[in-house]
Formats: sequence, C-alpha cells, structure tokens
Amino acid sequence: MAALRPLVKPKIVKKRTKKFIRHQSDRYVKIKSNKKTKHMLPSGFRKFLVHNVKELEVLLMCNKSYCAEIAHNVSSKNRKAIVERAAQLAIRVTNPNARLRSEENE
Repeated sequence: MAALRPLVKPKIVKKRTKKFIRHQSDRYVKIKSNKKTKHMLPSGFRKFLVHNVKELEVLLMCNKSYCAEIAHNVSSKNRKAIVERAAQLAIRVTNPNARLRSEENE
C-alpha cells in the first residue's frame, strides 16, 4: 500500500522569530500564522485526537486532510486495534508505534 498523502499540501510559513526583549515592547502584539496552514503538520495533515476505534469512523470522509493521533491514555491493546482499523480505512496515524512491543522483545 502506498503512503497516504494529503489532498493539497500548501507551503507552511511560520512567522515566529526569536523574541526581541525590550522594556518598551508592546506585549499585546501577537504574530499570527497563515489561517490556511494554521494547525497543519509538516506532512500537510491536521491532527485529530482518537481515544477508541469508533472515533476513527469520523475521519473516513476526511482522510485526505486529517490524520489520527492516538491519545496518551489509550492502552496498548486498544492502540493495536486502532492501528489495524486505520489501515483498513486508509487513515494515517501519526504515532502508530507508541507502546507497541515488537515480537523480538517478548
């Protein structure tokens, strides 16, 4: 199976630079990102937090623009089920190898 790619991948521009410390600097002026690329990962996808297999169904229609990220408090047994189901639905997972032991270690 080929690697999943986003539908459109615009050039992401982050305007943040090193903080310029000056005693008269205006603290309320904020540097804003491009609205089209806000919250976009370098891969071109946006993150969607997933806690169980059922929540993957939401991403079925949006799998070209959103990718799944497994929440930190999901057990390793459920993580394995989420990764398998995501492969069936052609949904990209950002952290598929977290908390999964390989068979060599067991």
